[in-house]
Amino acid sequence: MDGLAGTDDLESARTELSELGGSWRSSSRYHRSSFGSDSASSLAENVYVDDETVLKWAEIEKLPVFEQSRLSVFDEKDEANSKGKRVVNVTKLGPLERQMFIQKIIKHIEHDNLRLLHKMRKRIDKVGVRLPSIEVRFTNLRVEAECQVVHGKPLPTLWNSLKDMLPDLTRITGLSSEEAKIRIIDDVSGVIKPGRMTLLLGPPGCGKTTLLKALSGNLNKSLKVTGDVSYDGYKLEEFVPQKTSAYVSQHDLHIPQMTVRETLDFSCRCQGVGNRAEIMNELTRREKEGKIIPDPDVDTYMKAIAVEGQKATVQTDYILKILGLDICADTLVGNQMRIGISGGQKKRLTTGKSMATLRASAKNTPLTFLVMDEAEMIVGPTKALFLDEISIGLDSSTAYQTVTCLRQLAHITEATVLISLLQPAPETFDLFDDIILMAEGKIVYHGPRDYVLEFFKSCRFSCPERKGVADFLQEASAP
Repeated sequence: MDGLAGTDDLESARTELSELGGSWRSSSRYHRSSFGSDSASSLAENVYVDDETVLKWAEIEKLPVFEQSRLSVFDEKDEANSKGKRVVNVTKLGPLERQMFIQKIIKHIEHDNLRLLHKMRKRIDKVGVRLPSIEVRFTNLRVEAECQVVHGKPLPTLWNSLKDMLPDLTRITGLSSEEAKIRIIDDVSGVIKPGRMTLLLGPPGCGKTTLLKALSGNLNKSLKVTGDVSYDGYKLEEFVPQKTSAYVSQHDLHIPQMTVRETLDFSCRCQGVGNRAEIMNELTRREKEGKIIPDPDVDTYMKAIAVEGQKATVQTDYILKILGLDICADTLVGNQMRIGISGGQKKRLTTGKSMATLRASAKNTPLTFLVMDEAEMIVGPTKALFLDEISIGLDSSTAYQTVTCLRQLAHITEATVLISLLQPAPETFDLFDDIILMAEGKIVYHGPRDYVLEFFKSCRFSCPERKGVADFLQEASAP
């Protein structure tokens, strides 16, 4: 690949580099007028791109568009390696190369992950593409369940067991049975705004899980649902919500015979990459028109996760790194009968699988946006996340780190995130923008986190000194 631009001929390479650099630098007027005022600062960054990167990028631009979408400038310069830059096919990166690449771009999880997201957002903003967002609204939402009333504890006889398995048997035989309707969620309304982190609080049994399932379209068919749930004005009946949103259960369901890495790779392969290839081609076309040379590391990462049918991807190594699962990547998940990873690591793996399953394609739905979606490049086209008790089994530090990554994702990519937590630590609680407090199937408070104490103070409920706000809210909503 190194000979694509004729680098053996030193004179021709220098001439080509000079011509490319001249035309590229002389495009500042076109770049600024075509893509907005922010492009001036981005062009200034490109002026300082080293000549080696410009030359390697010239090699890629000579190839057909299909090959360009799979080729990138791979920079192997780091503290322990000084091989330099080369043009590589992102589909042929080996396991060691992928791990070294992720280790290079993410050394400190919290800061480097934020820096990577900002670089990707800046690259998209350079070509003047607006990020889409989804606003989830629910109006007069009610969820009811019909259940059989049992007076006292029934004896575990064969007849009682048969009646439990066949509830219609009592109606056929004419036996008397008493049924009751339980209202799990009672006439609630609200808005989950994009680009903001929303925390769902409430005591056990108040309807948090049911609300999350109702908003993500994952409710059991036996439940009676009334009211409206809409995504940007589209009702759930008008499209497939599972292709636009992701619900993460509080239960850890994994295949015990698979390793952590195999579990994430399998999730990625099952869901695919959606329309990332089309988006990447559009991004490349706009950058070529604006004569923009992207950051080599960002370009390599975005192209590597936009290729369909890969058994192992850079995305898996990325998720393993930011969730701290790289130390047990090749360990079996395990279960009660097979020794595997710990309970906290399983919980993080569940969150990681949710990030991988966000790759589901959003085609053939009213919410398909043919634009440069930041979330498309990070975890997939899904823009709405509903996570249920993701901190169970995690220490406060790990829970804080996980919520921080989700907060960065929501703020930078304008994703819609609703997370249910039972007892968040004060530092984790402060990461959220909005609060939804539930009690007995109703919403007690829905609004900004900064005004929740003022609201309860107006209701003559003051938070005691030296008491966490989250703990106070849980006590205030307790029956």
